[in-house]
Amino acid sequence: MALSLAKRITEYKLAKELFVRGKEIIISREVQEMKKYTQHGRTTVFEHCVAVAKYSLLIAYYLERVLSISIDKDSLVRGALLHDYFLYDWHIKGHAQGLHGFTHPSVAMRNAVRDFDLNRIEKDVIVKHMFPLTPFPPRYLESYIVSVADKWCATAETFKIDISSYLISRINYSIEIANIDSSICPVVLFAES
Repeated sequence: MALSLAKRITEYKLAKELFVRGKEIIISREVQEMKKYTQHGRTTVFEHCVAVAKYSLLIAYYLERVLSISIDKDSLVRGALLHDYFLYDWHIKGHAQGLHGFTHPSVAMRNAVRDFDLNRIEKDVIVKHMFPLTPFPPRYLESYIVSVADKWCATAETFKIDISSYLISRINYSIEIANIDSSICPVVLFAES
């Protein structure tokens, strides 16, 4: 059952859904700044957040379709896209090096509430995605999902395993198109060829 579900969810569909659910965040100038910073290996913070959103959606699909558990996928995607919105190079001395894992969720939260309107689930996702390094466990299922997806993506990126290059290229292409003509509907950006 899970295998047949995975076959039906293509990278194209995931890219389309991520862009539609997170367009405001994805195309924002502020979030594009995340492309300047390296997260794990050669992966940028932006690429990492997109990958985490992708795997969070896959987990959500599984929980909804197989276990009939309802997930707020809009909040899930938005929270995943902003979970590492700390906007600094944590590899450089002076940016809480060594403590980054403990401190960056609160920095990401401060930046995210400054730049975006967030609901309580999105805030919980951002501030608690590093559990158990953060002192309080996630309050919502969406937060647990992003936490698990984040750890999976961080591990894959550290070991240079390509887990999302196609999806990231589709998202970047959609950003370019949206920047050329902001009136383009996301559905047109992903028209089947």
